[in-house]
Amino acid sequence: MEKWKRRSGSLEDYLLKNEKNNISKVVKKETKNSKLALLDYEVLKYNEEINLSVLKINLHTGRHHQIRVQLSSRNHSIYGDQKYGGRGHGKQIALWAYSLKILHPITREEMIFKSIPEINGTWKILENINL
Repeated sequence: MEKWKRRSGSLEDYLLKNEKNNISKVVKKETKNSKLALLDYEVLKYNEEINLSVLKINLHTGRHHQIRVQLSSRNHSIYGDQKYGGRGHGKQIALWAYSLKILHPITREEMIFKSIPEINGTWKILENINL
């Protein structure tokens, strides 16, 4: 895995889900039944010693395994991802939804929920990051 050269950016791909093996993959736009997948990313921290990044992801679409597939297709798989990655075999996947923003279905009030993992094990890399 290489350190990402750009500190932020957008990823746009077309994904195709295989129902039989529950795996999605990046395919060409013209592929039958493929769906557009869009996300923005920002590198919050990079640890050169262990070659691990903390990314903030903003999803614009919600495709099957979208974050995992899009990052893995660029050789930047998520640590502990047994399905799409190669690092951290047997470890907890280091993927966490720390903030969720929704509109209340009746009042239309914006609701924000936040949660961060305990700073231990894999998550020690989050030390000194303001989320």
